[in-house]
Amino acid sequence: MSLAIFDLDNTLLSIDSDHAWGEFLLEQGAVDPVAYKEANDRFMADYEAGTLDMKEFLSVALKPLADNSPEQLAAWHQQFMASKIEPHILPRGEELIARHRARGDTLLIITATNRFITGPIAERLGVDDLIAVEPEMVEGRYTGRVSGVPSYREGKVTRLEAWLTDRDHTLHDAWFYSDSHNDLPLLEQVDHPVAVDPDATLRQAAEARGWRVISLRG
Repeated sequence: MSLAIFDLDNTLLSIDSDHAWGEFLLEQGAVDPVAYKEANDRFMADYEAGTLDMKEFLSVALKPLADNSPEQLAAWHQQFMASKIEPHILPRGEELIARHRARGDTLLIITATNRFITGPIAERLGVDDLIAVEPEMVEGRYTGRVSGVPSYREGKVTRLEAWLTDRDHTLHDAWFYSDSHNDLPLLEQVDHPVAVDPDATLRQAAEARGWRVISLRG
């Protein structure tokens, strides 16, 4: 039994759920229509370029969680799942998960998007284990701060190593599927790195190293 690790955004989904959540908040009138949109689009571009300042990003991205009640957030997330996520779940991604499940592999999603956004998505995909950015909560409300190491770039390796210490698994014979060059630090750690609809930088790296390149779209 091996470990099958999946990135989420633009891998199992055809969109970036973090950016889509920002667009959803704009549609709800929940954030500043000018400043928040500019920041949301800029952070997405920085992520794609590999220059994202994670601390700055999280200070903006987690603020709406602190500014709204858990009840309001839960209602919004239900709408978000229906309108923004469900149409962008890739059937081939679900098939890939199903193949690993049928082999008896342990399934894990690891993402740089926070758990508030991604927890219900992982549940929808039938994946019990999730490593995500952890928004801090105090007395049942989000604080707008992050708890622990963000699971971004080298932080994914750090968080995965911590996750493995509590389990019987190792990275021997493990798989990792990702679209992004930001995940090169973790792709380099597994025996079966797979580039999924990769960005140009990851495609070049995968081809140079003889890694498998697949598409889950179409």
